[in-house]
Amino acid sequence: MSSTMKLLASFTRLSLRESSFQRSISTAAAPLCFRLTQVVEAEPLKKKKKMDPMLVRQREERKKKKIEKQIRRLEKNASQLKPIDELEVPRTIMQEKEIRKRSIQLQEEVHDQRVALLKEWSQYKYQQHLAETTMIDEVMASQQHALEELRKVSEELWLEAIQLDQTLLPYRARGPLRTPPIEGYNTPDGEYFNRTKKWD
Repeated sequence: MSSTMKLLASFTRLSLRESSFQRSISTAAAPLCFRLTQVVEAEPLKKKKKMDPMLVRQREERKKKKIEKQIRRLEKNASQLKPIDELEVPRTIMQEKEIRKRSIQLQEEVHDQRVALLKEWSQYKYQQHLAETTMIDEVMASQQHALEELRKVSEELWLEAIQLDQTLLPYRARGPLRTPPIEGYNTPDGEYFNRTKKWD
């Protein structure tokens, strides 16, 4: 009986190892279980395909042209202003356009007059927008040039010039409206939900 116990005690930690593949099978006293390590295998390297240098050059040129096109598109839309949701027509109203359309038959002369007036108005607003954007660009360029010249003269004056003017805020202005106000118009009361997007 004692020889059997000695024999069992010698096999409580059985360990078989193969040195060439680094794979092992082992048992432990508590809990008694077998553990297998992962099989280490390798895959032969894929043979590199020989590419035609002209094809490689054409692909690189295509990528370069695509990137240049994206850069030109970004530069073109650089002066585009952020959208204002309050000035955009909701999709539901656009879908109900046919339902909301008034069935009024205008005379041909009146229709032509309105079309000509709309074209003239569109041309006027386009020229106005163009003049405003050109003026803003010129003012910003002259301001930047003046700041650069001031920095050459005095660093302290330049630091003072680029500081924010706290007296400008809050700023209030009242100018011409898009449509004239209706006298004696009582605005209807309703619920108001502030859904303005914040641009960080």
